Amino acid sequence: MTPAVVRARKGGEPLVCLTAYTTPMARIVDAHADVILVGDSLGMVVHGLPSTLGVTLDMMILHGRAVMRARPRALVVVDLPFGAYEAGPAQAFAAAARVMAETGCAAVKLEGGVAMAETVAFLVARGIPVMAHVGLMPQQVNAIGGYRVQGRGADAERVLADAQAVVAAGAFAVVLEKVAEPLARRITEAAPVPTIGIGASAACDGQILVVDDMLGIFSEFRPSFVRRYAELGAMAEAAVAAYAADVRTRAFPGPEHVFADT
Repeated sequence: MTPAVVRARKGGEPLVCLTAYTTPMARIVDAHADVILVGDSLGMVVHGLPSTLGVTLDMMILHGRAVMRARPRALVVVDLPFGAYEAGPAQAFAAAARVMAETGCAAVKLEGGVAMAETVAFLVARGIPVMAHVGLMPQQVNAIGGYRVQGRGADAERVLADAQAVVAAGAFAVVLEKVAEPLARRITEAAPVPTIGIGASAACDGQILVVDDMLGIFSEFRPSFVRRYAELGAMAEAAVAAYAADVRTRAFPGPEHVFADT
């Protein structure tokens, strides 16, 4: 998969997108996904941060390398973290170039619409494929007043303008996060590039979820737009409890788990 192939999927079979942050998870996801996002959500689901704002460029590169070691077939996109690109196109290019050179990924993702259109165009003109992200932008959570739905009522024109701006700037795909369904459908129908929904519309050209949410591993909170396809966190807790009980009762290790002297 390449950015060009993803772009060409507009209007076709929906794109399957998931996050991954480690080599083992990347291998599992890659068997089924078209796009693997090394998202800055890793700050919360892997590192225990209260939001994505504390994620650094070094953290993104570390996890990007881990995902690329899986030798994925899917397109790997790495998030640019908060503070790594907002100062201007030159800063964004330096960050994106470092991410691509040090991880081997094929594209980067950044949040922002009209305000980031110039930066998107700057990167694309210099050979860096960009996946855009509009609607709810977690890196701006303090400015927008929380994780609320975007694009309702009069707010629809703002979100629409953001999507149009990054598409015109050359983004090969646009993530629509927590955007009211009618607007997400409207953007998808008008955009010449794929839209990837997360809490948006089934009409989007693809869908993405945080893999730890979808598998029931991350339990700090549960977004309403997430469908749990498994409850691996509960299964892991039960397994650890069983192990602890076996150790305390000397049921583990058993004879089959130790070695004789001959």
